[in-house]
Amino acid sequence: MLTKDFQLTGRQWFTDSRQVMTTVSDARSADAVFFAIQGEHHDGHAFIGDLYHKGIRQFVVERSALTLERRDELATYTDARFIEVNSSLKTLQTLAAEHRRQFRIPVIGITGSNGKTIVKEWLAQLLDGGSASDGFVVAKSPKSYNSQLGVPLSVHELAESHTLGIFEAGISKAQEMQSLEAIIRPTIGIFTNIGTAHDEGFRTRKQKVAEKLRLFIHASVLIYCSDYTDIDEEVNMLLKAVNPDMRFITWSLTGHKAIYQGTLQKNQLSLTGKNGAVNLTLILPFTDPASVENLMHCLVTMLTLRAWDEAELQNRLNRLRPVSMRLEQKEGINNCVLIDDSYNNDVVGLQLALRYLNQQGTRSRRVVILSDVLQSGQPEADLYKQVGELMRSNEVEQFVGIGPVVSRNAHFFTTNSLFFATTDEFLARFSFGDLRDSVVLVKGARPFSFERIVHRLERKVHGTVLDINLDALTHNLNYYRERIARSEPSDTRLMVMVKAFAYGSGSAEVAQLLQFHRVDYLAVAYADEGVSLRQNGVDLPIMVMNPAPETFATLLEYKLEPEIYSMRLLLEWGRFLGSEERGGGSSENAFHLKIDTGMHRLGFLESELPALTDYLQQHPTLKVVTVFSHLVGADDAQFNSFTEEQYASFIRSTTSLEKALGYRPLRHLLNSAGIVRFPDYKLDMVRLGIGLYGVEASQIDQAALQTVGTLRTVISQIKTVQAGESVGYSRRGVLDHDARIATLAIGYADGYDRRLGNGVGEVWVNGTRCPTVGNVCMDMTMVDVTNASANEGDEVIIFGPELPITELAQRIGTIPYEILTGVSERVKRVFFKEGN
Repeated sequence: MLTKDFQLTGRQWFTDSRQVMTTVSDARSADAVFFAIQGEHHDGHAFIGDLYHKGIRQFVVERSALTLERRDELATYTDARFIEVNSSLKTLQTLAAEHRRQFRIPVIGITGSNGKTIVKEWLAQLLDGGSASDGFVVAKSPKSYNSQLGVPLSVHELAESHTLGIFEAGISKAQEMQSLEAIIRPTIGIFTNIGTAHDEGFRTRKQKVAEKLRLFIHASVLIYCSDYTDIDEEVNMLLKAVNPDMRFITWSLTGHKAIYQGTLQKNQLSLTGKNGAVNLTLILPFTDPASVENLMHCLVTMLTLRAWDEAELQNRLNRLRPVSMRLEQKEGINNCVLIDDSYNNDVVGLQLALRYLNQQGTRSRRVVILSDVLQSGQPEADLYKQVGELMRSNEVEQFVGIGPVVSRNAHFFTTNSLFFATTDEFLARFSFGDLRDSVVLVKGARPFSFERIVHRLERKVHGTVLDINLDALTHNLNYYRERIARSEPSDTRLMVMVKAFAYGSGSAEVAQLLQFHRVDYLAVAYADEGVSLRQNGVDLPIMVMNPAPETFATLLEYKLEPEIYSMRLLLEWGRFLGSEERGGGSSENAFHLKIDTGMHRLGFLESELPALTDYLQQHPTLKVVTVFSHLVGADDAQFNSFTEEQYASFIRSTTSLEKALGYRPLRHLLNSAGIVRFPDYKLDMVRLGIGLYGVEASQIDQAALQTVGTLRTVISQIKTVQAGESVGYSRRGVLDHDARIATLAIGYADGYDRRLGNGVGEVWVNGTRCPTVGNVCMDMTMVDVTNASANEGDEVIIFGPELPITELAQRIGTIPYEILTGVSERVKRVFFKEGN
């Protein structure tokens, strides 16, 4: 039923169809609402049918998306309710703003260029008293939910039992803050700092400050550091005129005029208030500049909320823990996959982590280790009933609860669940040997020290690690999707290359993320790569680029589609499919046809097409699902004319093929560089390869991509070596100065190329570039850390944002592909997500 009635009965809001992993029960369907949003990369309306069959019965839909065909489809869902609006996002924001207006508690709104999430998390840790009488019961944004979508979802979680709200707001361009202000409606504001983040979305730095200040136009108090003159000037010029009754509580570490003055000596902070109102001396748990700034915001906010004595403040500072902003996927013991998300432990964060858990098809058995959920704002019974339902709906086979509260609510969980009062008890009594072949989510509130559990469950390997930033990979995927969408046709499909261990990044994990983001095709080099993806739960269509006749049976068994590039291979494929035991009319006869338009590597030449088409006409059961070719020099302007010739040849060949077949296969020609430089040639599908992994091959728009992989290692030993001495094999590294030489736990067996030895390569040690010394060894490399602050055990960056992989490639005269794919599989991959 289509209606314009805005009244919703559901408290559980979904905006992503992938959040609804399993069928919703009748009892839960009345509490669930799906907001179908037309975004840049996905249209939620396309998944209404799937969600209806999973039990969702309330939908908010956008009028512009309701084509005649879609209205006809919705009419068939007779027991569902569809609320028709102009914008589902705006409706979501309006409903969240109405929900916020029901509360009269203090609400802290945080914005700024950096530090928003850290300040929010630390404030929650510092203010948490476990009860309203001992502190505050805090509602806060999960992770870095600070966007136009994340803010309303966060504020929607406010409940009657909360006594304080802490929400962050982030914007990337002008005119965005107004809607967030109406939702958060902060009574207290914190402006953390101003920097370069998102500068491209604003005309000037002052405009960016002014736009962020819109969050506080109705606040009673604003807290900021007067050392940031851009902020101070705009506050005095604009905000005081808009809100003259606001209190401005400033602080400084440099002697600027401010309400609070801070002086730091080593780890001791002296904090004084104006006219001697406050005089405190505190020991800070963290002393790097960013942490000190974040702690100052927290301390000034605490003093603004209420009076604290020095001993109580110090006690709360002592229990403060670092905030990990990452959900990490690691290799676990006993062939397990470990998901480490001990960043926070609220219900929304748990739902996000379970969604990620469900993306992992590498292991069928799911295990969740969860601590007491603190500060949920819900009655205890309601909370753990909801958590129990989440475990069942996400098909968690074994649940482990740690903490006194979850333990006394054990009756809400399945009979095979285990409960422990403390982390110590779990570590002492749990049978780790029984935990095998599982994907294990570890999620615990800070007081439970779940890092000890993660350490126990993590497979121990040597200290060299390749970090894969899944958010950066998603960003790069969306960048290329935007490039594809800029020109007609708008329905061009996307094939992504995950061959060669996903360019060294880890095939299964990357493929699962691509499947989650609904790319159309994957491509691998060999059949065994495709088999591995199937065994790890990837069910997207997969093209195998180098099939061999002896693997044809495997291709059919695992529903893999071969690339056919020669008459010899086509005849072999035809004979195989035509054999009695295979059945010539099978629908599994799909293959991909490669045309050679100038690469002269693999493929049919244009002159070979008559024989090819004759054979296909005689064997109509053979289905050409796509036809493609490969550009020789799409990344280089000097080859533009040859690229144009290749395109013309490809069009001639595909036109001839279509005429002979009587149907048009999907056509694809462009690679990553071609997507950027030749958008008019995108045809029916494009192939994304190196660009997904953060390297823009044409170097036209490298700044638009994010670094996906960071290779890091550790310093095993540091020693002082005198001038004239040599370092390493063959005495190649002769020193011309007294030097501190660090030995790193990485060598050419890990993928650190021998050509980077003897000063050709550099590594990043605590902010300093340090050259290699001597030859690179099989398992070790020596570097000169004389000019760096370095200690044994310190982390060293081999490549990453600080040392671009393109630079390493240039230093040894190769290409980034070789660097990426050269990282050995013995190097542990850690997959992580920042923020949401």
